[in-house]
Parts: sequence; C-alpha cells; structure tokens
Amino acid sequence: MTIARVDRRPKRSPAVSGVTGTAGRRDSLSHRARRRNRLTALAFVAPLVAYLVAFYLYPLYRNLDLSLRNYTVRSFVDNNAPFSGWDNFSHVLNDPTFGPALRHTMVFTFVSIVFQYAAGLALAVFFNRHFRLAATLRALFLIPWLLPLIVSASTWSWMLNSESGVVNYALHLVGVSPVDWLTSPHWALTSVIIANVWIGIPFNLVILYSGLQNIPGELYEAASLDGASGWQQFRRITFPLLRPVSAITLLLGLVYTLKVFDLIWIMTKGGPGDSSSTLATWSYQLGFGTLLPKFGPGAAVGNILILIALVFGLLYIRVQRRQEA
Repeated sequence: MTIARVDRRPKRSPAVSGVTGTAGRRDSLSHRARRRNRLTALAFVAPLVAYLVAFYLYPLYRNLDLSLRNYTVRSFVDNNAPFSGWDNFSHVLNDPTFGPALRHTMVFTFVSIVFQYAAGLALAVFFNRHFRLAATLRALFLIPWLLPLIVSASTWSWMLNSESGVVNYALHLVGVSPVDWLTSPHWALTSVIIANVWIGIPFNLVILYSGLQNIPGELYEAASLDGASGWQQFRRITFPLLRPVSAITLLLGLVYTLKVFDLIWIMTKGGPGDSSSTLATWSYQLGFGTLLPKFGPGAAVGNILILIALVFGLLYIRVQRRQEA
C-alpha cells in the first residue's frame, strides 16, 4: 500500500512570487546604481587627491624631513643626511635674526590686513550704492590684483626710488624733503607694507562687495523709515550681517600675507640689513641666499611659519563654531 506524501510547504500564489522577484531585481539594480555612483564619485575625487598629495602633502613631508636632518649640498644630492632632531629649530630660535624677523612678520601682516580690510570695506560700501559708472570703476580697482606680482613690485620699486622715484618728486613739489624709502632702515618695512596694502585692497573689495549683495535691501528701507542715519545703518545692519564674510576675508588675508615673499624680495631683499626681513625672506636667505646654503635651518623657519598659519586657522574655526552655536 503506497502512502502519498503531502507537501506541507505554504504555496505562494503567482502574484506573490512575481512581486518578490520584482523586489529582488529592484534591490539588485539599486545596489548596482549605488556602486556605480560611488565609483563615479571616486573618479572625480581621485585627481584632487593626487593633486593634494603631489603638491601639498609631499612637499610638506620633504620640508619636515629637511628641518630634522643636517643637510649639506653633498648630502642633499646623495640624499644621505644624518638625523639631527630638533637641532635646526634650536639653532633658528637662538639666532639673533629670529626676533626681528618674527616682529617684522607680525607688523607686516597685521598692519597690511587692517588697512586692506578697512579700505576694501569702505570701497565695497561705496560701490554698493549702484551709481552710474560704478561697475566700470569697480573693474578698474581690480587692476592691482590682476597684475603679476613681479610687475607690481617692480613698479613700486621705481616709484619709491630715492633719486628718480615719482613719490619723492611729488614730495619735492610740496616742499617736503625726499625720503629714502627702500634704503633707509626706518622706512624699508613701511614701503613694502604700502605696496602690499595696495595689492590686497581689490581682493577685500571683491569679497566684501559680494557679501553686501546678500544683505536684504528691505532692512535698510525699514531702518530709514525709523529714522536711522547712514552710520547707524552701517553699525546696526551692515557690519553685523557682514561678520561671517569679514571673518573669512581676514583669515585668507592673514594666511596670504604671512607667506608674502616675492614682493619684499624684489623691493628690498629684506634689507637694508634685516630692517624689512620677515620669516619668509629669512627662510629663503638661509636655504638659497648664500654660497653655503643651510637647508635644515631654512626649512625649520618655513615650518614655524606654517605652524603660525595653522594656529590662526584653528582659532578661526573655533570662533566660527562658537558663533554658529
């Protein structure tokens, strides 16, 4: 006698099976789409990563390696310099040039930033009134920013020349004695600051003017109806709402000005003596400015400059987070 087996498994209807199969195919297609999107994103990011590694991370690593080894011209070619630890940093910090170079760097940076920001903000508020020829004049103010730096520095060197400069000629016309702008220890740093302020004003103008465009005009109209003066509108509306843009403008100006080298080198070469020497120019002088270059101390000065810029960058991030909180 044969007993037929009874299939106790639940039977799925054709409709349910079709839905399950369709859902599986959808999951598979969704997984493939996500994988394709990740590969596409990696393909776009790869050139940026390669650029950062080749032109930022590797140079930073090499500069750190230079500052921790006792490199000479021979060992630099052979790549066989002995490890010296923090000796190069100790040598730099105890050098008599370090104090004046650090002081000149701070004075050059902060004075330049203050005047660049103040002039740029004043011009941005002025051009924000949208009068006739405002766009043309604003474009003309961008010329110093668009010129190659070597052209600007050479022009200022000619203008501030003690004997044939146009600035001393103008002073002579008003009865003022000529000034040794580039050859006097008392005026050399002031001269490069003036040139750097002139170059940096257009950058501040462009960024701050863009920030002013994002402030709603209704706020000024309401303030005018309430009887607020122009200065009160600036103090109560413009300046507070422009604070985030001002912060990033000052940070970028700070990082850029800390590493200014070519302008100072073309105009004064850090002289006369060390009267206009900064950490950037001193680093170059140590590494390339003598017949017996000191690669290790020069790299150490460069790393100190990078550390200073990093500290200010971290301070900016901390302030921004407090403001957003």
